[in-house]
Amino acid sequence: MENNLNADYWQERWQDGNTPWDIGGVSPAIQRYFDQMDSQATILIPGAGAGHEADYLWKRGYKNVYICDWAAGALSALQARLPDFPAQQLLQEDFFKLDIEVDYLVEQTFFCAISPDLRSSYVEKAYSLLKTGGEVGGLLFARPFPFQGPPFGGDQDEYLGLFGTRFEVIEMQVSPHSIPPRLGNELFFRCRKV
Repeated sequence: MENNLNADYWQERWQDGNTPWDIGGVSPAIQRYFDQMDSQATILIPGAGAGHEADYLWKRGYKNVYICDWAAGALSALQARLPDFPAQQLLQEDFFKLDIEVDYLVEQTFFCAISPDLRSSYVEKAYSLLKTGGEVGGLLFARPFPFQGPPFGGDQDEYLGLFGTRFEVIEMQVSPHSIPPRLGNELFFRCRKV
């Protein structure tokens, strides 16, 4: 399965409505993170899916928001909901091939969707996309899963080992602001490029 986690796989999941990670809005923990960001910041949301986070930011005046997803259907759905969202900020491409510089990279269900073999590459790519002083932050699952993903779980020690190689880890703790079905199972984290 892991070798098939490509654009066709994610487009098919989107078309079939097989998106159990979609909670129908912005996670409260992510919303709190957004609310402390400068509205002029450049923000990238990889694996954005339905784009609830981009929707939230856009409606609050954050105009430098970029979303990246392989599934054309996901990007089309966001564009239909937000017709004034700039098409050039909807990036239908491979995250690992992006060429953009941002202040924030927001993690919400993308890291757990990629093969664990790509996690160190994710950290390197996040580092390369961020401006000095920029942050990667959001939510990660707080435990390994007893099944083959996606989603793929993990734990705090693994994440500290990965992100700590390139970033200053500002925060990584179990989120008290997760939605009820995920309460106690998500870590909120922030890591700064120094």
